[in-house]
Amino acid sequence: MFKADRNRLVREFDSEKLWIEPWGENSLRVRASYTTIEDSDWALLPMNDIKTEIKIDEEVATIVNGKIKAEIKRTGQVTFYNHKDEVLIRESENTYQLKYGGRELIPHPGSSDYRLTLRLESDPNEKLYGMGQYQQPFLNLKGCMLELTHRNSQASVPFVLSNLGYGMLWHNPAVGRVNFNLNVTEWQAPSTKQLDYWITAGDTPQEIEESYASVTGTVPIMPDYAMGFWQCKLRYQTQEELMEVAREYKKRELPISVIVVDFFHWTNQGDWKFDPDYWPDPEGMVKELREMGIELMISVWPTVQTESENYQEMIEKGYLVRSDRGVRTQFQFLGQNAIFDATNPKARQFLWNKIKKNYYDKGIKVFWLDEAEPEFTVYDHDIYRYHLGSSLQVGNIYPSKYSQTFYDGMKAEGQENIINLVRCAWAGSQRFGALTWSGDIHSSFKVLNNQVRAGLNMAIAGIPWWTTDIGGFHGGNPDDPSFRECMIRWFQYGVFCPVFRLHGDRMPMQKPIGTTGGGQCHSGAANEVWSYGEEAYEIFKEYLHLRERLRPYISELMQQAHEKGTPPMRPLFYDFPNDKEAWEVDDQYMFGPDIIVAPILNEGHRNRRVYLPYGAEWKNPYSGQTFEGGQYLTVEAPLERIPLFLKNGADLPIASR
Repeated sequence: MFKADRNRLVREFDSEKLWIEPWGENSLRVRASYTTIEDSDWALLPMNDIKTEIKIDEEVATIVNGKIKAEIKRTGQVTFYNHKDEVLIRESENTYQLKYGGRELIPHPGSSDYRLTLRLESDPNEKLYGMGQYQQPFLNLKGCMLELTHRNSQASVPFVLSNLGYGMLWHNPAVGRVNFNLNVTEWQAPSTKQLDYWITAGDTPQEIEESYASVTGTVPIMPDYAMGFWQCKLRYQTQEELMEVAREYKKRELPISVIVVDFFHWTNQGDWKFDPDYWPDPEGMVKELREMGIELMISVWPTVQTESENYQEMIEKGYLVRSDRGVRTQFQFLGQNAIFDATNPKARQFLWNKIKKNYYDKGIKVFWLDEAEPEFTVYDHDIYRYHLGSSLQVGNIYPSKYSQTFYDGMKAEGQENIINLVRCAWAGSQRFGALTWSGDIHSSFKVLNNQVRAGLNMAIAGIPWWTTDIGGFHGGNPDDPSFRECMIRWFQYGVFCPVFRLHGDRMPMQKPIGTTGGGQCHSGAANEVWSYGEEAYEIFKEYLHLRERLRPYISELMQQAHEKGTPPMRPLFYDFPNDKEAWEVDDQYMFGPDIIVAPILNEGHRNRRVYLPYGAEWKNPYSGQTFEGGQYLTVEAPLERIPLFLKNGADLPIASR
């Protein structure tokens, strides 16, 4: 029944194989199946053999790796303990269904695929964080049901951190769901080959997060330019329009690091090249921008229109996502489109060759990987099939492989410090230079509230490079006083995000300027910092320069993210785990170890309550006053000011008003 296989504890019973083995410091990987257990490398990096302590007797077997111990009873129930012998998680044992315990693999008739459920006992007082980006107002996920699938503005990154002292990665890219119920936790996948998860124990959130990063990878070193201001809108329709904006920023002596050519600058979706009618001289454009100190970012979609010059070759070679039934195309937007299959290594090389010829060789070194979920017109995952398998079984890996396409190609060209903006991520995406943003969200204070929680949970899920469209994407009229206020508050928040980026589809809509290629798509209204009136412009200018002054500090944060996986923005409890109140606060955060950021998240508010964590003294940079931690303060917040506190002794150049 029990046996030790090198450093792995194995249980075999009635055709079920259960493996528990060390995978990084203080961490274990658990796999189970009724067929052959696979060595899938979805997110976890290979680990060298780690010496463990395995003990076996007739009734129970244990395996210990540093601060974590797993115990398997003769009945098959698994329990994990920390080094203090405290229970971290325990599989259910016939708790509320008489037939089934914690692990349930039910085969689909006539196949070797299973419907999988993992049931864990639940502590109703536990607090849970991470899991990626969901558009909801909750930081603590206890009591939530989450889809394990991607959508526009939703990124499922299934790593959860508990205040009980563990982190767990659901190492399975299958579409499914998790229920963090008060009475039971259930992880579910309707179609998969095996159970596969990873768990680590640590005394602090930082220790847990660093262990997770050590087995899934860390971000590259962020290039210096990426720490500045990124200008974007939907959409610059011509080369001259974009260049006029860039020149105006320089004329006004405003800091700007990146400017963006958004979608439909191409001839057809899937041609992956500029439309020469509207972008006649890409090399000259890149050269002039670089002379101004500005990098050009280009939008790339994975969609391949049936009229594309590449469609026929790609379908013949199997480089497109297949449809098992129904129509052959999967996405409808200004044409019928199939989707590039990023799980196919040959397809990845094919796409990179096109990108290199039409963009990279023209001097473009940063890309915007849009539609990265990928976006299907209909999310019936049982219809779609990738090179690696059914979308039901492997669909969540897509955004990671999409990022890998560009990372591998750029790395092969000798580029260092790779960063690409991408609309979705999965566990491990960070090591491919993925900068995730929160998708096509609505332009409102309500949605700004959600972004604060989404960004912090994304950080805990191991994706340290994250940003939003400042002002939201859908809607917002620059002449509307209410929206101007939302923009100002969002812009202030954006300064203290890992990447500071302005984007949006503003109203009123601008009509298409042609009927073919890049001319057939509409544009939005102006979205530059001078587009929102003089009062807003003066505030924006101040915060543009504040971001510049903070760049040495931000550079240190990005170095820590690269070396250890430390997220630049994180909940208060990350730095103050012994302060119980810090685990409750969900509308303010740490930007690095020295800055508390308390954004204004409601229209008309000119003050707010701010919690100062226990264990440090805090200085108000506007008034110069110092306060002991462990208390709430009501802080004034006129329109031109975002509430901030600095750890006493931190010498940071935040100008006071």
